[in-house]
Order: sequence, then structure tokens, then C-alpha cells
Amino acid sequence: MIIFTLFALFSAVFVLWRRARKAIGAAGLALFWLLSSGWLTAPLLAYLQNDALRASAPRFGPRTVIVALGSGTRFDRQGTLVPKSDAMPRIATAASLYAQCKRQDLDCKVIVSGGNPQRHPATEADTYAPYLLRAHVAREDLVLENQSRTTYENAEYVARILHSQRYDSLMLVTSAYHIPRALMDFHRFGLAPQPVASNERLARCGVLPRRSNLVAANVALHELIGIAQFYVYRTLGWF
Repeated sequence: MIIFTLFALFSAVFVLWRRARKAIGAAGLALFWLLSSGWLTAPLLAYLQNDALRASAPRFGPRTVIVALGSGTRFDRQGTLVPKSDAMPRIATAASLYAQCKRQDLDCKVIVSGGNPQRHPATEADTYAPYLLRAHVAREDLVLENQSRTTYENAEYVARILHSQRYDSLMLVTSAYHIPRALMDFHRFGLAPQPVASNERLARCGVLPRRSNLVAANVALHELIGIAQFYVYRTLGWF
């Protein structure tokens, strides 16, 4: 967890740099309060999400492909492997777009992209598939990409699937905070999908710390670090 890593880093510097302990301690407490009370978390989320939330409605074509990105899996109280909370809006949004597409009597495909980075008994794509089928996505229109472990690999393997297919409209369904990084990766493989935000993260600003704000801050920092990593890797020629 990024927040825990930040706390550990501040603790290590606090122990090693004796002369500046007061300043380091004050800075650490201030950062923790700003994140947990929402005053720093909110602008971080806004920076990531605003463009995606203001994006125009997607345009359907005669051959439309809807790509939904995975967001992990978890075990529920009965021990059943289910999609994580952010995955459910992605599934619902992809199914809704598919229904809109079919109502226009178009050729519509849904690609679910997500492997098994958590090493659970099933991949993300295979876990999400029954939910899409129950939402009336036809089995012959559902494509499962279940090898990718990262957003970069999502883009890479989806590009391989689309390489030999013709399509007129390509849509990318994921959470609003994830769209900036996902688009960078998809552009890297020559794809220019229309972004569709399935859900957003919110911070509640106040005086008292909130666990939900720390969770949202961790998500935002993860995305920002991923974006920075993309630019570094591209500069080094790795991407």
C-alpha cells in the first residue's frame, strides 16, 4: 500500500535524521492529515478524473467494440470469488453500452481484459463473464482476454485481439481515475478508444481523518505513480 510506504519512509527518515526530527515529524503529520481529511485527496482525484467525467457520450459504429478493464477479484463471506467493488460498475457500464448498441441493430462485441495478478483460482475475465452473460451480453459477442496482469498488458493483449479485426468504434470502459493511465497505454499500441467512465472516487473533506479518504488517496497516488512510470520507461526506451 502506497500510504503505508510513505509512512514507513517518513519513519525511517525521522529515525536517521536526528537534527530535523521536528520538521520531519510535522511534515509527516501534516501530509497524513491532508490526505485523510480529504483536502489533498480531493484535488488529486479531480486531476485524474475531471477530463474523463466531462467526456462526450461515446459514438457507436456499424462494428462496435467495447473493452472493459479488470479491477481485481476478492472472496466474499461465503468464500466465492467475485469481482472487486470497482469492477462491478465497469461490468454494468459495458453491459449497458452493449444493450444500447444492439438496440441500434449494430454488430457489437465486448472484450473483458484481465488476467490473474492476484493468483486466485480464476482470472478476472473469467470471473466477470457470468455477470455480463446475466446482463444479456450474448456469449458469441463476449471475448475474454485473461492473460494480462497490468494495464499496460491490457492494452497490449487487446491490441493483439483487434489486430486482425475490423471495427468502426472502439470504447474503453474503466473507472474515471484509471482512464488517463489506461489511455496512455492503449495509445502506445496504436489504439484510440473513446473513454467511458464507469464510476468515480470521491473524497469527503473535513477536520477529522477518514479511512475512505486514505483509500481514495492510495488509489490516486497509485495512478499518478503509474503515469510517471510510463514517462520514465518511455524515455528509457522500455515502452
